[in-house]
Amino acid sequence: DGRRPLSPSARLAARHAAPGGVHASLATGPRQKNSAFYEIRTYDIKPSKMKDFVELVNKYFHLRTAHSELVGFWSAELGAMNKVVHIWKYEDFAHRTAVRHALANDKDWQGKFISAALPLMEKQHNEVAYLVPWCQIGKPPKEGVYEWVTFQMKPGGPALWGEAFRAAINAHINTGYTKLIGVFHTEYGLLNTVHVIWWNESPDHRAAGRHSAHEDARVVAAVRDSVRFLESQQNMLLMPLPCSPLK
Repeated sequence: DGRRPLSPSARLAARHAAPGGVHASLATGPRQKNSAFYEIRTYDIKPSKMKDFVELVNKYFHLRTAHSELVGFWSAELGAMNKVVHIWKYEDFAHRTAVRHALANDKDWQGKFISAALPLMEKQHNEVAYLVPWCQIGKPPKEGVYEWVTFQMKPGGPALWGEAFRAAINAHINTGYTKLIGVFHTEYGLLNTVHVIWWNESPDHRAAGRHSAHEDARVVAAVRDSVRFLESQQNMLLMPLPCSPLK
């Protein structure tokens, strides 16, 4: 029927899944109509060890992607230093539990990557987020650079600021200078956080597009309407690693 066969980890998750849609009840904000979610992992690497870490990822990360779907893996170029960000998709929480169990028992992964990578890191952070209902993961037209923008919204959730935020995103899309890759709303971690990922052909292409957008009355109006719900924002320019499906 065209469907991909389940991985061993996914089959294990299916056996352990709770009946009656228990996992679906964990969501508190707008999300897709299925139970899939995304784990966003951020690692701060020791400044003198960044090159070693990237080489280790390039050599052994196929051992990790054998267990579950990697959406993207990037290193920060601007806005942060010695930082990597990667996103993993899971069908539900039981699926993630099964994958984590399988990884803990994968001797190649533990021996070749984890034992060598941990001494290179300063800290690790993760979040669970849902892709908002009006967005699908975008596919870049070619290799480029990525802007990761994090918005800290006022408490109240998307019921309060969702429509205005979506209008601001659409206003930027309509300018045509950038491509939307995904909009994620946190479920675990710092709540009322929205991560937006944009693709651009190059840093200069982004800079020129942003300059034009700031002179577009439609963009200005939409942004002014949305910032009344905003507490803070920050961004990073990210470069995809060779293992990243999103280039």
